[in-house]
Amino acid sequence: MLYSLFDTHTHFDVADFDSDREQLACAAKAVGVERLILIGFVQSRFQALLQSQHDLNRLDHAPKSYLAPGLHPFYIEQHQLSHLADLEAILKTEQCVAIGEIGLDSFLKQHKQPTIFQKQKDFFSAQIELAEQFQKPVLLHIRKSHAETLAILKQHQFKLGGIAHAFSGGIEEAKAFIKLGFKIGVTGQITNPNAKKLHAVVRAIGAEHLVLETDCPDMTPLCCQSSTEHRTRNTPVNLPHVLTGLAETLHLDPDVLAPQLWRNSLQVLQLEF
Repeated sequence: MLYSLFDTHTHFDVADFDSDREQLACAAKAVGVERLILIGFVQSRFQALLQSQHDLNRLDHAPKSYLAPGLHPFYIEQHQLSHLADLEAILKTEQCVAIGEIGLDSFLKQHKQPTIFQKQKDFFSAQIELAEQFQKPVLLHIRKSHAETLAILKQHQFKLGGIAHAFSGGIEEAKAFIKLGFKIGVTGQITNPNAKKLHAVVRAIGAEHLVLETDCPDMTPLCCQSSTEHRTRNTPVNLPHVLTGLAETLHLDPDVLAPQLWRNSLQVLQLEF
């Protein structure tokens, strides 16, 4: 059975896919992936991001591709103030569905340093202001910084919502993001029986607050990993496996779950039904 699926978080523009992007896009469409988002992370990739989106949307049998440019917190050392102006220029000239991925990441020791973490906060705040200016939702990257991320969103009184991507927080944190208008992004991690925290979160909040994502080329579903030694490249073709894993966790029939996730995706991204 084919379901209409929306891959709400991909890095399908990166070099990993340069040799076979077109074939993979057609293969993704063939398994039901109707739409996908190409997500920004550093200014040096912005032109490749735009080019990939334009190329994908010229193909006949490929998912419709949307743009979400942004400056990712993990690459904070690379970001310069001028890059915010470059981001604004894209928002003015291209049809963008969201700003992403943006947020806070204190996973690495170096990013916990007060000056570096403050720079992350400054860039996050600046991009929230751009989201407000252009009336766009945001796609959040959060690692080990859920409370700080929530605090900044509340400080800005941000009302446009978005997606908390590859969610790694707990149940109460998930509920706090939902209260602010966010959906929770579920990746191939849901196929891992050891991802107990994630399973608990999705069961606690229910299908109406969830969306699917591959986060390709990372976050390969367990069933698509050929071995533990080699990192297997993830692609949008794997999105049905994320749906299957989520359906099993929620004890829901995919026939019921898939249309709900599709509606959630369109609603949170302010797209027409």
